[in-house]
Amino acid sequence: MRIVVTSRIPEEIIKALEENFDVDYHNSNTPLKKEEIMDKIKDAEGLVCPLSDKIDKEIIDGGETLKIIANYGAGFDNIDMEYAKEKGIVVTNAPAPSSAVSTAELAFALILSASRKLSQAEKNLRKGEFLGWRPTYFLGNQIKGKTLGIIGMGNIGKTLAKRALAFEMNVIYYSRNRKEDIESEGVVYKEKEDVIKESDFLSIHTVFAPELHHMIGKEEFDKMKSSAYFINAARGPLMNESELVEALKEGAIQGAALDVYEFEPKVSKELLELDNVTLIPHLGNATVEARMEMGRACVDNLLDYKNGETPRNKVN
Repeated sequence: MRIVVTSRIPEEIIKALEENFDVDYHNSNTPLKKEEIMDKIKDAEGLVCPLSDKIDKEIIDGGETLKIIANYGAGFDNIDMEYAKEKGIVVTNAPAPSSAVSTAELAFALILSASRKLSQAEKNLRKGEFLGWRPTYFLGNQIKGKTLGIIGMGNIGKTLAKRALAFEMNVIYYSRNRKEDIESEGVVYKEKEDVIKESDFLSIHTVFAPELHHMIGKEEFDKMKSSAYFINAARGPLMNESELVEALKEGAIQGAALDVYEFEPKVSKELLELDNVTLIPHLGNATVEARMEMGRACVDNLLDYKNGETPRNKVN
């Protein structure tokens, strides 16, 4: 069975794939162009790709013998799911318990970085502008006693909430379904509008769906405290990036910390020029633990298919 792997993956995972499949491996972090993916999958039965590869109708049509797409990650909104189903192509994802932990830890790091202005302070130091300790030099705010608002209380949201409680923050949340387990630990449920209004740090952790496009925009930023920070380590299109830029420029909110972008990998030039935003390149679950678990899930999905079984992480 011939498969195409479109991005560099951990060495242990590619070895496991090569032991079981005929692998065409793009051993690079430089993305393949659309035409290159189409050329490689012409006679392939399987495709392993990261979330950053947009697998649209045209690419799917190019895979004349394609039978399974194994996404290397928990998400799969990069794939035209309906068309894949129509063509009889199985789509799998690669959920990993470590992914929720890693992403929550990263989101908490963004909260700390924003509140203490770590990114801006580092740039200042690197430019040689650190002249010694001064009473008003890069003053930030402690997070003890501050309110963290979480929209989306899945595994990542719950893991983040527990870490915030350990730092003596007040945690409130909104989710489509109440979560009694996390409420029993002191997290308080509120309506979405109240979470937005009351939070000192607003962090979103919902999966992306078309109806949630731009769920956070000007209307929401105007409702937030002017001293509040917006955190996004979920999906870029959940926010209106241009309206976030305006909110940061006009002081509607104090700052933001982002791991994802609306038009990723492109980042708005205006965001890059702002001093009150921390920007990192989609590192949410970029830990050895998470990426290895994802890789093993990919291997399992492909082996299930090869052995005539329903892949354990089939999502369509």
